[in-house]
Amino acid sequence: MEKSIWAKYDWLLLFIYIALVIFGWINLYAVGYEKGVTTASLFDFSTSTGKQFLWIVGASILFVFSLFFDTQFYRSLAYIFYALSIVLLAATLVWGVKVGGHSSWFQWRGIQLQPTEFVKLTCALAVAKRLDNIAAKLNQLKTQLGVLLLICVPISFILLQGDVGSALVFSVFIVVLYREGFSLIILLVGIGLVAIFVLNVLLPSTYLVISALGIGLMLIGIGKKNAKRIFIISSITLAIIGLVEVFDWVEKRVLKPHHQHRLKVLVDPNADPLGIGWNVTQSKIAIGSGGLWGKGFLKGTQTKYGFVPEQRKDFIFCTIGEEYGWLGTSIFIIVFMALVLRTLYIAERQRIRFARVYGYGVASILFFHFFVNVGMTIGVLPVIGIPLPFISYGGSSLWAFSMMLFILIKFDSERNQYVSWRSVAIDLE
Repeated sequence: MEKSIWAKYDWLLLFIYIALVIFGWINLYAVGYEKGVTTASLFDFSTSTGKQFLWIVGASILFVFSLFFDTQFYRSLAYIFYALSIVLLAATLVWGVKVGGHSSWFQWRGIQLQPTEFVKLTCALAVAKRLDNIAAKLNQLKTQLGVLLLICVPISFILLQGDVGSALVFSVFIVVLYREGFSLIILLVGIGLVAIFVLNVLLPSTYLVISALGIGLMLIGIGKKNAKRIFIISSITLAIIGLVEVFDWVEKRVLKPHHQHRLKVLVDPNADPLGIGWNVTQSKIAIGSGGLWGKGFLKGTQTKYGFVPEQRKDFIFCTIGEEYGWLGTSIFIIVFMALVLRTLYIAERQRIRFARVYGYGVASILFFHFFVNVGMTIGVLPVIGIPLPFISYGGSSLWAFSMMLFILIKFDSERNQYVSWRSVAIDLE
């Protein structure tokens, strides 16, 4: 007997999602609460808590709306959605308003929209569409260039907006490609490029050039002296030196001073104790002050009185640490990782490549945001200004992350139809 339409949906993933959204909403209330001063309720639309509630209602409507479209709809229009999101990205360079130093927002009658959040969703769809092509093989240069182009176009526009943190999110698609058969060597090269870029910001480029030459000469000296080996080591050494020079140019011409400073503060928070270093230091103090059990709901003080900037957005994790302590943050991390792992499980059980690739893209994006946001609040990663999914304040991020999950849940509900649908498509061809 065929299951009812509601029985087909993954309610465990939905339950975890709802729990995180409600928890995030309540935490926003805790951020602005002051005993004896705050009189506004959770539903006061003049406050960030009330506004977030409206975004949550909007997300609920989007979920119902997503039920009316099947997998083939998203597959057919993936490139169109991607193109429209790129147009919106480009438009922010002309008509966008600056928020937090980035010209990546549209504003209309007090409502702000950030296309950057939605292009993560459309890029995941576009990459899935490209790899779903029967002729697409990741060991072919044509396929590799096509996928990399889809990823690099939004990165370019986001860098022009000055939002380096959001641009870095797209690096997670390397993991998706690796799952689909991309060479491990290329994955390691990608990690190496990121390492060289970060080192170039933290250290003078002259040091890196001398180090590369020294290591290259040492490797040549301690090994066999054959022409092929010397040529390979010399080529890699020269390539690294060339990359250092290119990244040095990018640092001076593309990265703004505050971007460079954030990376330097990661190594030495005392380099700017009253600036960017203040954010990280106060963030760690807030989390540490929660101890084992936390101070209790609405009893946090460090995160309420302006000690930690951007408390509602980038540093919302501080509230969790201060009010719920080590135990509360551990439970939160477990729940969020359960969301990521469930997303991966759903992606892996899909019967067509399009849905699987998309699912891995969603899981990778969510994990990157979670890992980096928590990492920067505890001082082990640079402050790059990306939200904590479903917890940070903001309608654009909430809707984008929600739609990512809603579409995946819809794909999963139709996974048993994929085999027959695909066989019909092949017959027609």
